[in-house]
Formats: sequence, structure tokens, C-alpha cells
Amino acid sequence: MKTLYLIDGYAQFFRAFHAIRTPMSSPVTKEPTNATFGFVGMLLKVLRELKPDYLAVAIDVSGDTETFRSEMYPEYKATREAPPESLFPQIDRCIALLREIGVPVVGVEGFEADDVIATVADQLAHRKDGLLVRIVSKDKDLQQLLEQGHIEMFDVHTDQLIDEAKLKEEKGVTPAQVVDMLALMGDKVDNVPGVDGIGPKTAAQLIGEYGSMENLLANIDTIKGKRQENIRAAMGHLGMSKTLVTLRRDVPMAFDLGSAEVGRLHLDRLMPILQQLGFNRYQQELREILGGDASVEAKPSPEASAAKKRDAEFAGGLFAGAADEDTGLIEAAGEYECVRTKKALDALVKALKKAENFAFDTETTSLEPRRADLCGLSFSTEAGKAWYVPVRSPEMDKHLDEATVLAALKPLLEDAEKPKCGHNLKYDMLVLRRAGVEVSGFDSPASAADSMVASYLIDASRSSHSMDALSLGLLGHRCIPISDLIGSGKNQRTFETVDLERATIYAAEDADISLRLWLKMREQIGAMKLDGLFRGLEMPLVAVLAEMEWNGIRVEPGELSRQEERLRARIEQLRAEILDASPRDFNPDSPKQLSSILFNPTDAQEPGLGLRPIKKTKTGYSTDVEVLEKLAADDSVESPVPQLIVEYRQLTKLVSTYLVALREAINPETGRVHASFHQTVAATGRLSSSDPNLQNIPIRTDIGREIRRAFVAEDGHVLISADYSQIELRLLAHLSDDPALIEAFHAGQDIHRAVAAQIAGIKPEEVTRKQRDGAKMVNFGIVYGVTPYGLARRLGISNAEAGEIIDGYKKRFAGITTFLEECIAQAKRLGYVETIMKRRRPIQGIDSRNQAERSLAERMAINSVVQGSAADLIKVAMVDLHARTTGPKREIDGVKMLLQIHDELVFESEDGAAKEAEKLIVSRMEGAMALKVPLVVEAGTGRSWFEKK
Repeated sequence: MKTLYLIDGYAQFFRAFHAIRTPMSSPVTKEPTNATFGFVGMLLKVLRELKPDYLAVAIDVSGDTETFRSEMYPEYKATREAPPESLFPQIDRCIALLREIGVPVVGVEGFEADDVIATVADQLAHRKDGLLVRIVSKDKDLQQLLEQGHIEMFDVHTDQLIDEAKLKEEKGVTPAQVVDMLALMGDKVDNVPGVDGIGPKTAAQLIGEYGSMENLLANIDTIKGKRQENIRAAMGHLGMSKTLVTLRRDVPMAFDLGSAEVGRLHLDRLMPILQQLGFNRYQQELREILGGDASVEAKPSPEASAAKKRDAEFAGGLFAGAADEDTGLIEAAGEYECVRTKKALDALVKALKKAENFAFDTETTSLEPRRADLCGLSFSTEAGKAWYVPVRSPEMDKHLDEATVLAALKPLLEDAEKPKCGHNLKYDMLVLRRAGVEVSGFDSPASAADSMVASYLIDASRSSHSMDALSLGLLGHRCIPISDLIGSGKNQRTFETVDLERATIYAAEDADISLRLWLKMREQIGAMKLDGLFRGLEMPLVAVLAEMEWNGIRVEPGELSRQEERLRARIEQLRAEILDASPRDFNPDSPKQLSSILFNPTDAQEPGLGLRPIKKTKTGYSTDVEVLEKLAADDSVESPVPQLIVEYRQLTKLVSTYLVALREAINPETGRVHASFHQTVAATGRLSSSDPNLQNIPIRTDIGREIRRAFVAEDGHVLISADYSQIELRLLAHLSDDPALIEAFHAGQDIHRAVAAQIAGIKPEEVTRKQRDGAKMVNFGIVYGVTPYGLARRLGISNAEAGEIIDGYKKRFAGITTFLEECIAQAKRLGYVETIMKRRRPIQGIDSRNQAERSLAERMAINSVVQGSAADLIKVAMVDLHARTTGPKREIDGVKMLLQIHDELVFESEDGAAKEAEKLIVSRMEGAMALKVPLVVEAGTGRSWFEKK
């Protein structure tokens, strides 16, 4: 039987990093290599000793907070500590290395690597020609996939093989019972709630005894003492916990086994990489794998050389690993000085005034800028030279106070014409504003610059734009981790407790590295012709976002509590209605019990409703939201249970995810929620928010929109909401120059009806609702690569009907089809695509032999252009409106920008200025760009965000 070795990528990256703690670096590129060294060693061992027929690596591509699990339960993995910064560039290097030699690297947005592994294993393990899937991992969650003779797990570091029989022998459970065991024990690392006092051994024992979690809960009276009490207390969340730990085997992907054939790998391309990284030991191992051919030379393949040249042209050599330039490597601590006296402070001010440019950074008592007190400021005017000016420390009598320091430095920081730079300046602006200093110069040519924003523009696909990661990747310097000074976890302390000597070295280094990074990136921004985007839009936006975060938005805790009370009452009512309409009692939070209620025959020993199953999984019939909504919409289903369960799940999520979390996010000092807005996270250019994530507040249902009632204006004020109408579709018309779509927008028609009429060749008034719905789905889905299957599923029609709609669309709107093809062609030609403002996004995998990976890259190329252009548009409007509503040149008083949510801006205005403000906002948003189609903004005012008049 042939074998596919499926490697859990991130598990191996982390394991290699923590196994080799000795600092290692490439003699050529100076990049850190300890994790890369460990990972390459593991890879060569697999190839040399295990001799797989097929090889692939699965990775996470969405991050911990962007998967379906985190949407369902925002606390999922929320307590995980951030990975070490020195790991990020090594992960990038390992993935690039795998792709260079041809190992498929698979991942799907919205899903974790474990789900991808589960799906691939499920698709391939029962091939008629016989295939053994061996998962290279020791992750306990993956044990639910084990299947004797088909799926095994292998710990490559200990050579331990785990199969279904071994699992039963060691833990006394079957793979199907692993999920129940995991749900009971919970997972502190991933923040999955379990049952207090129940660990792995007890969980396995209980599941082995009772057979399943559902049976255990049904017989809970047979469990004695405190354990029964703890299980009862956990019953409300055990269903959710089980869903969290259950791996998805239906990830939307198609894995091409042929692309993973080891015989097709270009292992010779690994040799020059090993030499560049200084992995001498592995070069001989590679020669042995290649058949002892000592003549293998360290020459890149023509494809590798072309790719490197293309990357160098794209990034000006910044991220191409160029080794023939001076990286400014810090060999030792710089010339760092602690400014303790007035004389020394005056000398620093003089030096800063004289300097052509200076970097600055703040040290504080908190990561929340609205609650952070200043501990000190650091400055640098040239590489290797920096100062730290403390204002809070354990040695207060040995340095100046905050008032004296800020009085001297405030004029420089507030001078809009004085060039200054930093890393993540938005945070420093907010901290200093709280201390009485208004940092300015973000809309002045060549004044303020942020190296984090610059890094994002140069390569938005980087895994991290943090200073530590960039310092390692670009300067070859490992910054002092903050944990070295203040610790981590429960024993973490705040910065003002750090002794001055250590605080000075750490803080001064931050300023020093910030300056070095900006000086290095400044040339790259120019070489890539990104000056206009950087200076004209992204740097001014830093000040806009800082203003929004400072303003926050008032949230009424009483309204949240009232909604929570009302929803909890409805939840209990729904629970009772569900049980009344069911043939027997069950736990609605348990997917397995719900499945039996819905799909068991009415005359079974455990009777059910006898409904027709829609989707089957490894463990039974699915009860996911798609299945429930189909059952609820099916006229032949007489039972109200599916519809009741849909509502029940929606309401329980609203309560836990939004109402409770929002109330906890209210700042007690201001009574407002001050969310953070990020411009260097989404690779498309769109903004994101966190703490809390306001972008995810549900608005598709009436009860979800009700949450907006809690967002209110201050007394004597109103909220103004202004939302772009169909912005991505309008930009698609502009970018594609399609005459039919442009004409429809200029005519002011119902665009979906107009498109449906064009597809069907009929008059708009003849279009049926079904035809309009189909056109609407294609309109919104065309830039996301809508497929006949996906359209059919959404509309409830056949694949053939859906295919006809899509084909008709492409024929009638030929300009759009040509535009989509041009986006893909540009990605293949240049390695990146551009938005309307020339924002670049690198596209990886566009030439992949793996069809699924290539298709994903093509969809990403198209989506990045359209969605990225929409992001450009609203950013232009934000910068323009910020200038017109704040500062000395403002055109209107009493107006504040509060939120940016997708294509919507929310403002707060004094009652008397509201009408004028709304008129100005709509006018400037609609005039933000001159497009070939009109921009339309829908606006309204109200005392709450819910209201629009």
C-alpha cells in the first residue's frame, strides 16, 4: 500500500523552534535559523528513512481569530500567548523552501490545518487503489481521525506510531470517542471549556464507561459527589465544546494527490538553500537522498532564479534575502544614554532639533493606550545612538518628572514640519495625547513616517509586521524581548518596575531599530513607486484611526443587559418549544443528540422525526447551519424543530459573543468602547478592528441589528451613519470598463434586476424574483470565484441551472470576464496585483501545479484588486473628512468620526450641526474618487446606531 505522509506544518515549526534554543543564523543572510534547521532536519528524515510515496504539508492560513471556530466562540484560542517574533521569518523561509522543491503546502481560509488534514485524509484514505495516510503530528485532536489500516499518526521525533488499536490500548477509547473525551477535559491552551476537575485520564475513563458524552449526560444521576456537580455546571457549554474540538472533514478544497508524488519533487533545488543557510551537515544527507551524487551543485534552478529576480524587482531587494548589501547589523549594544538631568534633557532637545530626522517610542504601564501611563520616551537620530528619558521607574529620585520632560519635548513632537518616525505610531500618539501631547505631522510631506505601515505596503503578505520580526528579517538583529524585563503570564509586572539600566537598553534599542527600519524602507517605498500611497493616504490615515480610537463610541450597558435578559428568556422559551415538538427529551446543544432527533426513524428504539438527511459526516448526519436552514425552508418538513434550532443557536451566540463581551469592553472612565482599528492586518488593504471586533456585529437579522440600539450618542448629540451602496460592484464596473454594467449604474436601475434582464434577454419588468436573486448572487460572488455548485446551493437550484446563469453573465458582461483574466495574468507576470491606488498584494501559488492552490491564488488575485480598491476608496474619504472635521482647517464644528465598519462610517454630531454634517459627509464620500459610475451613499441620523432618519 502506498503512503501519503501529511505533515502538520505549524506543529513542526513550533516544535523545531522550541527544541533548538541555541541562537543560530545564516552566515550569508544573517536571518535566524534555529527553527528552520530543525524543520529541515525533520523533512530530510522523512524523505531518507521513511521513504514516502507522497508528501504534503498542511498549514493554518487564517490565524487563530479568523476561523469558523472563533466566529462561533470568540474566546477560542484568545488566551494563547503570541508566538515568538523570531519564529515568523523562519516560518516564511520554511514555506518558501517547501514550495521551491515542489512539496504541496495546503491551507484554506477560515479553517485550521487540522481541518485540512481531516478533509484530505477523509478524501484519500479509502481510494480503490489503496493508500495509507500517515499524519506527521502528535496532536491529540487528530486522534479522532485514526482508522485501522487507513489513517495513522506518526511522531517523527520519537518514531512512535499511533493507530486505532494503539489508541484503544493506551486510552481505552475509540477514535469516534476522542471528540467526547476532548470536550469533557477541555483545552486550556486553546481555551476550550471543559468540566472542572476532569483531566485526560478521567475523561477517557468516563467515555470508555458510558460510551459517549450524550449517554453520560443522560445518566448523570449515576455519577456521585462533586464530579456530578461539576458536570451539571458544564452542561450548558459542553455541546459547544464538542463542536469546537470536532474536526471538519468537509473543508471546501480539492487535493491533487499527483502533485504530492515524491518522485516529482525538485530536491536538487534544496542544495543552494542549504548552503545559503549554512546547513553543512544536511548537504551530505541530501546527496545521499539524491543517490550519492556528489556533483550536485549549489546553483538555483532557472525557475528559482527568475522568481528571485522578480521578487527583488517587486520589493527592491528588501524581502528578497539579498546578501550583498550592508544590513546595518548591530554587533553589540549601541551607544545608549539614560537622560536623568535637566542639562542632559536640554542637550537631547538640541540634538533632536539639529537632526535631519529622529525616531521616537514610548514605554508605558499598559497595552491599552486609553489606560496607559507614560513610563518614558526614547529617541534616536542615527543608527546605534539613542536616548531614554524615564518619567516613571523604581528610582523616581534619580530622574526628571513627567511634567518637566514633556514641557521640553512637546514642541518638537507637536511640530508638524519636523521629520519624525517610529513603529506603530498610532499607539504612541494615543499615549502621548493622554499625557497632553498632540503628535502631529502625519499629513505633511516627508514629516511623520511609520515603519510598520511601510512594511505593510511593501509586502502585505508578511506573517508579521512587528518591529521584532522586521528587525530579525531585515537587520539580522534580535531585539530584547519585553518578557525578559517584565516576565509573562501571572507573574508579569509593569514597565515602571524595571530598573533604569535595563529599561534604558530596552527602550533605546526600540528607537534605534525603528530608525534603522525606516531608513531601510524609505528607499524601497520610493523604488516601488509607493510614495503617493504612503504619504498621501496611509500615513494621514494613522492620525485618522488614532482620532477614532480616542473618540470611541458610547455604549449603554443597561440596554445590553435588557437585551440579554430578553434573549435569555426567549432562549429558554425556544428550548421548551424544541423539546415539546420532539419525540423525546434531548440536549439541544448536543449536535449528536440533535442529529438523532432529526433523522432517526419515528419507530426507532430512540425515535426521531424521520427527516431526510442532507449531509453525512464521518460521525453521522450533519446538523450544521446549512443543513438546518435547508430543513427549515423545506415545505415538506412539517416539524418546527429545524427552524427553532436555527433561532436557538443564533440567540445563544448573540448573548455570549456580543452582549456580554461588549459590556465588558466599556471603559469605566469614559463610558465608551474604544476599539482598536488596524491598517496592517488584512492583506487586501481593508481595515480590521479588535478589542472588541466591531466589524462582526451581526446586521443580517432583525434581532442582530437590535444590538446597535446600545450604541448611542452623548446627550445633545446624534449619530450619523453613512454607507456606500454596492461599492465593490460599482468598482468592478469602473475597473472592468464593461459598458452594460456602467450603463445600468448610470441609469440608476435596480442593478440586480438590470443584470438579470441582460442575462435572460428580457425587459427589467419581466424579471422574476428567482432571476433577480440569481443575478444578485453572481454580482456579489463573481470576484470571489463563484461556482455553479456554490450558486446552486445558495439558490436551491440545480448545478446545471446555476451554470447557465454564470455562463450567461460572462457572455453578456464580457468586459468583466476580460478584467478577471487580466487580474490573473498580472499576478502571473509580476507576482502581485494592484488596486486603484497602486496598492500591491503579492500572490503566491499562482503558478502552482496543485489545482486547488492555483484556483485559490486566482480568486485571491481578483478579490484583492476589487476589495482592495474599495478599501482605498473609503480610506480616501476618511482622510478627507477627518481634515474637514478636525484641526484648525476644519469646515464644521462639533463632529467626530467614531467608527469604520466595512463600507460604513459612523460620526457623532452636535444636534445643531447634524444636518450640515450629514450633507458634508455624503458629498465628500460620493466625491472621494472620480469613477466611470456614480458613487451613492445612504445616510441617516439617530440617537442610536440602530436609528436612521
